[in-house]
Amino acid sequence: MSQYDVVVLGAGAAGLTAALSARGHGASVAVLEKADKLGGTSAWSGGMIWIPNNDHMKRHGIEDSREDAIQYLMSMSHGLMDERLVASFVDHGAEMVRWLEQNTSVEFQLVPEFPDYHPEFPGGKPGGGRSLECPLFSFDRLGDHRDRVTVGANYGKAPITMEESTLGKAVPLQVSAEEHARRAASDERGCGQSLIGHLFHACLEKGIEIHTECQATELITREGIVRGAKIKRAGQEQIVHANGGIVLATGGFEWNKELVRSFLRGPLTSPVSIPTNEGDGLIMCMRIGAALGNMREAWWMPAVETPNANGSIQTHLFAAERARPRSIIVNKAGKRFTNEAANYNAFGAAFHEQDVAHFSYPNLPCWFVFDQEHLDRFGYLQEPPGSPAPNWMARGSSLRELAENIGADAQGLKATVERWNRHVDKGRDPDFHRGESVHDTWWGDPNNKGKPEATLGRIDRAPFYALEVKSGALGTKGGPKTDALGRVINVDGEVIAGLYAAGNVMASVMGMTYGGAGGTLAPGMVFGYLGGKDAAARAKRE
Repeated sequence: MSQYDVVVLGAGAAGLTAALSARGHGASVAVLEKADKLGGTSAWSGGMIWIPNNDHMKRHGIEDSREDAIQYLMSMSHGLMDERLVASFVDHGAEMVRWLEQNTSVEFQLVPEFPDYHPEFPGGKPGGGRSLECPLFSFDRLGDHRDRVTVGANYGKAPITMEESTLGKAVPLQVSAEEHARRAASDERGCGQSLIGHLFHACLEKGIEIHTECQATELITREGIVRGAKIKRAGQEQIVHANGGIVLATGGFEWNKELVRSFLRGPLTSPVSIPTNEGDGLIMCMRIGAALGNMREAWWMPAVETPNANGSIQTHLFAAERARPRSIIVNKAGKRFTNEAANYNAFGAAFHEQDVAHFSYPNLPCWFVFDQEHLDRFGYLQEPPGSPAPNWMARGSSLRELAENIGADAQGLKATVERWNRHVDKGRDPDFHRGESVHDTWWGDPNNKGKPEATLGRIDRAPFYALEVKSGALGTKGGPKTDALGRVINVDGEVIAGLYAAGNVMASVMGMTYGGAGGTLAPGMVFGYLGGKDAAARAKRE
């Protein structure tokens, strides 16, 4: 492990795609991963990628265009998106998918009818088509490498597709015991496990070296050109040389408290990503004068923390649950403060509202409040309908008792629920417009799909329950700025030769928004593909 054409730092979806692209375009490649297992947060995720105007849409007769996709994203820019990068993402997204499917064993399929996260915006797709996933992947195909992929706490080995998880539907499709047994027999996995399984298997087929427990600590430059990196491995420092370039795919900085405090726009207490995301790539880039962008933003995700039997705390993504009827989210005043069914990234912004009179964040803490019928019909977190409430869950025989038990204002909660119930009876939410978007009703009760009733429902059957909701994130989305090929630029706007960035380590092309399901992974893979390709061409020139 000393010299290659291209060295990729990080073995998530962005890094593995960069490695496949570089290898496929003629370069020798090594992937170096800080953790003891590969896959990163990508392996813990839902595994979807949001790719406008992709070939699978065309084969299914779903219309899309470059113009629609760019218009859609730029309509949410708030001046934070670089239209050149947006165009590059849109122009090369379908190309990346096509290249992987034609040149490797990686496969994708449509996630049926999954709408964009803001489908009513210009160019949005209420009927879906832009979100793709990999089919179930048998880890038996990895042979002796099957245990090298990290497994997340929330979904474990995830022998499910998106439609069968709470990341894909408010009430997931049920899988028969026979089908579960069939999948278990060949260790078939879906979601992020499938995505990483496919990419890892393709890397093995191409003979790409992947080394774990290798932490990059410094970029090696000569005459302003990045030539390699210092690596810490088994307590020893090594230097790895890269003729064509280094592709950074080291993830965000959400587990580095000092960086979080320095850069993010508001509280982040409960990240739901791999803990090795400590900003290594960001720090290395800062040392050599890279320009930074989008530093205040993260892929915000409401989270719920629950105790495990061994006394540890488990952090859960809190996505589909918020859209189910007979539930609301209230702050300490007992008041609602946003559309509970909004996409998780948009919802996270509500945590950062400030009360300037009291210099506080009035929507933290907050609680998900629901009644007994909600529990009976939908369960809670990953527990199925009809599950009894656990002892650690807050409850009350009345709304007043519940408010006292969670520390919220009792009169405020009572008035809020009464107002909510009146609006439910009229079939609309004039306060926060919950149920007006196709997105909201997609996530709600499937028995009322497409209707406001899918997400609107009275809260009136005691006892009442509450879960505290915290400010979490899938990862941060600020870092070194890049050009349209993923090449890192310095503070003078010039390309730093030999350095590329992809995924959550780079300044996200998405600015503060989230286009649709898979909007985190897709840009990482697209710019990983572009960076790997350009680095391979650069190695040939060198």
